[in-house]
Amino acid sequence: MSAAADIVPADVRRDERKAMGVACGAHALHDGYTDLIYVMLPIWQAEFGLSYAAIGALRAAFAGTMAGFQIPAGLLSERLGVPLVLASGTALVGLGYCLEPFVESYTALIAMLLIAGLGASTQHPLASALVARAFSGSRSLSALGTYNFAGDLGKMALPAAGALLVVVLPWRVSLALLGTIGLVAAIAILLVTPRYAGDVVRPADGQPDKAQAKHAGGGFPVLLSIGMIDSATRMGFFTFLPFLLTAKGASLPTVGLALTLVFVGGAAGKLVCAWIGARIGVVATVWLTEGFTALGILALLPLPLELGLVLLPLIGVALNGTSSVLYGSVPLMVTPESRTRAFSIFYTGTIGAGALAPILYGFAGDALGVPLVLVLVAGVVLVTLPLVLAIRGRLAQAAAAGP
Repeated sequence: MSAAADIVPADVRRDERKAMGVACGAHALHDGYTDLIYVMLPIWQAEFGLSYAAIGALRAAFAGTMAGFQIPAGLLSERLGVPLVLASGTALVGLGYCLEPFVESYTALIAMLLIAGLGASTQHPLASALVARAFSGSRSLSALGTYNFAGDLGKMALPAAGALLVVVLPWRVSLALLGTIGLVAAIAILLVTPRYAGDVVRPADGQPDKAQAKHAGGGFPVLLSIGMIDSATRMGFFTFLPFLLTAKGASLPTVGLALTLVFVGGAAGKLVCAWIGARIGVVATVWLTEGFTALGILALLPLPLELGLVLLPLIGVALNGTSSVLYGSVPLMVTPESRTRAFSIFYTGTIGAGALAPILYGFAGDALGVPLVLVLVAGVVLVTLPLVLAIRGRLAQAAAAGP
């Protein structure tokens, strides 16, 4: 390829910067709103006298709505455009939190989370599509990596900010203040997002059955199953971690710090585990990360608070690191023309599993208590180990064949 072919025009560079800024900002904000819920769970439990099953339903209301409306959000953007739909979704998730001063019942709290979850459903499909559209060829890989990392920055920042705000302000006011960020960000997204002709890629006309057949025959369902278990493990662990730490004597700011430590480890894990996976393979990496996740959760139970805080970043590395390897394996399981559809299905399946997990583990928590339900979480994640062995041959074949 000639040197001239590598030169990117100035207007294209400008659009790339805008697209990356919008996508990364939206990812950080939406993921921050999503994980801010974990900081609020103990407060909501005390405020409304909730069982663990009811607590799980709160997380599921947000995550389930977010998962279920991702594909409709993509379809809507084909008619209205990515900028308008992404901006509207960001405003909606911010509005959900701004409604907190009016929440006086558990039902109203569920309604607030449904509104926020509906808005959050726009981010993953549209922001990732925006990055993929702005960056071409091999440059899209590093661009999407930057976009994914931005989400982890939001997971660190907003929960920590929320934990600090509720110390000095009522929790309803604190969440309303954080919600206004979404309203301001929505205006910026609408104004700054570059416009492209056909800014969401449509599935190939007349080939839906063929695409689905490719998924069914290439190991994709097994990979999706592994991703769903991995996602359910993360959501189950995060749901009960604040209660475990509180039982160990942690204050609310300490719980916020603990979550931040896990998210810092998770951000590092996405980079480290991707590097490890490229060198030792997907199967070995999944065994390493999921095995350490289970052992880390079990080790956390008897440890005193101080030592538990030291362990949490390492748990975060394994807990989140698996996802980067799994997402990176999706293209290996499908044909190039099926990848957009495969990623949308993968996002919906994994987030949907994460939405259901708090409810199921919540019922188990009511029956067994926090320590035993975390033992259950650690046991379930080990199911991924034989599953990944089942697609070992397909992964090796795809890696040998190349892109």
